[in-house]
Amino acid sequence: MNALYNLGISLYSLAVKVAALRNRKARLMAEGQAQTFARLAAEIDSTASYIWIHVSSLGEFEQGRPLIEMIKRHNPDRKILLTFFSSSGYETCKNYPLADVICYLPFDRRANARRLLDAVKVEKAIFVKYEFWGNYLEELRRRDIPTYIISAIFRPTQAFFKPWGGMFRKMLNCYTRLFVQDEESRVLLEGIGVTNVDVYGDTRFDRVTDILDNHVDLPIIESFSRGSFTLFVGSSWEPDEEFLIPYFNSHPEFKMVLAPHELGKDRVEGIIQKLKRPYALYTKTSPEEAADVDCMIIDCFGILSKSYRFATVAYVGGGFGVGIHNINEAAVYGIPVVFGPKYQKFKEARDLIALEGAFTVANGNEYAAILNRMLSDGDYLKRHGEIAGRYIKDNLGATQRIFDKIGF
Repeated sequence: MNALYNLGISLYSLAVKVAALRNRKARLMAEGQAQTFARLAAEIDSTASYIWIHVSSLGEFEQGRPLIEMIKRHNPDRKILLTFFSSSGYETCKNYPLADVICYLPFDRRANARRLLDAVKVEKAIFVKYEFWGNYLEELRRRDIPTYIISAIFRPTQAFFKPWGGMFRKMLNCYTRLFVQDEESRVLLEGIGVTNVDVYGDTRFDRVTDILDNHVDLPIIESFSRGSFTLFVGSSWEPDEEFLIPYFNSHPEFKMVLAPHELGKDRVEGIIQKLKRPYALYTKTSPEEAADVDCMIIDCFGILSKSYRFATVAYVGGGFGVGIHNINEAAVYGIPVVFGPKYQKFKEARDLIALEGAFTVANGNEYAAILNRMLSDGDYLKRHGEIAGRYIKDNLGATQRIFDKIGF
């Protein structure tokens, strides 16, 4: 990559080190990257070749996971190296049993790319959705290692399609094949001369269907929601809660499960202080106690996607900030989904809004109007939920298509 790109990576690395002095996530990333090569030396089997799968964070892991599981199901002896960029993804998934080695990906410097590929015999490299790291990609191409990106989606606003985006377009030429979610992405890529593209869809549809088909017992959530109209709020941020909680406080005709995106002690305490109805913390209650409260705060990771089956309606957070979180996890259960206004980057959100299986709100008044209708009109609720569930079923199969095309 050119000097400007490498300077940008160096400045990014420096910014993380500075942020690590006060920010826990940045500190975990810096410390984790510092341990990567020692971990590879200790854990990599030098006699084996590895399929390297790289994801940014938890959301991208959920897209890569169906492919990992299909590879292991068909070829249980194949070795998987799984790398993360963000601490939130790594810390949540560091004990994932189907990956043979899990670590942070060091910053995208030429020396790091060469060192990683010297340490691991990579037979195939698979990046998920948005991961474009120029030095790693160039080193993979230099070594003739087949390299793919899956569940990718492209928009006209991205650097690849700008007049000044030549160095970013160069990255795309390093992929053996690009598997994109939609036809719009294929057309955009064709317009800049990238034609090694297949429109194979999004593997997240397969992932949420796996969760649906393999549910686990959750007696606390089941007891809490039994017989009640239950709103599930997934991955909420404070701007979401500014209108969600007041509405809940003034509407005793429904219950609410609230799973905040971040679980620090101060964050959870801040939610509790705003509640005016009986609540319980998931990790500190029992099924018997859960039945007698109105709000259940999910104060742990790992159960939200499995819990949506008890929901009547879902609200998915992030739409007033970084962008909405995973709406497919809720829609697969055949319930309508509501979220904030920053959803345009997500094809499934655009599709579901067009089909009326999902609704977007820009403020508390719009949210109240939708919830009032759902609380009072059972037929309306059922009809829009069925649309959401049908949409998920209509979009299955990306994982199998990718698996067959790559060839494992």
